Amino acid sequence: MKLVSWNVNGLRAIVKKGFMEFFAASDADFFCVQETKLQEGQIELDLPGYYDYWNYAERKGYSGTAIFTKHRPVSVKYGIGIPEHDTEGRVITLEYETFYVVTCYTPNSQSELNRLDYRVQWEKDFRAYINQLDAEKPVILCGDLNVAHKEIDLKNPSRNRTSAGFSDEERLEFTRLLDHGFTDTFRYFYSDKEGAYTWWNYRFNARKNNAGWRIDYFIVSDRLQPYMVDAVIHSSIMGSDHCPVELQIDLPI
Repeated sequence: MKLVSWNVNGLRAIVKKGFMEFFAASDADFFCVQETKLQEGQIELDLPGYYDYWNYAERKGYSGTAIFTKHRPVSVKYGIGIPEHDTEGRVITLEYETFYVVTCYTPNSQSELNRLDYRVQWEKDFRAYINQLDAEKPVILCGDLNVAHKEIDLKNPSRNRTSAGFSDEERLEFTRLLDHGFTDTFRYFYSDKEGAYTWWNYRFNARKNNAGWRIDYFIVSDRLQPYMVDAVIHSSIMGSDHCPVELQIDLPI
């Protein structure tokens, strides 16, 4: 089974930049996207063989997530059940007989960490939600989680100690998630691999120089480790300031 996740930074824009070609070539069982930046009816995609599920932000042109899947779920949930968090279209959960698939676009702490307090509260509430799912059946979580966990996960850690996505508070919350029984799939396979990034600033020739951050993930319940086959970062795929990430897992549906 193949799962792909991609922060597309505007789905309407990226369909003009090769999105459909990559989507078709991927032939993924699950293709999850974040930051769709659209409302219902603003795009038409021809995705034969796929069911599509969308969570739109109330604010137009902002945030938003979607999942395209070959497999009809048992149930679908939008958001995490907390009104404070569920107006920005950030989470979709698909339930299957033996596992959950969750895509998430985590709130950014913004410049000067202006939204850090909200972000930390989000992390606590989202972790409680994921733990509740995990108590029922294993979870596959993917998306732009907006944090580089370790120094190896960004090009210039010393310069970014107080930057959104690398603050002590955000990294600690990510550690707490993993400590509750979850695995960072890429680091499971490639614990020491340097220069493996998924996001690059549009400025300063960051992508050309590979001065990036790894902030897009597949996280799975620890008990799914025996079924994992590989984790891939598609750094050569363009069209967004993020690149797609992939999980291959031998898990029956």
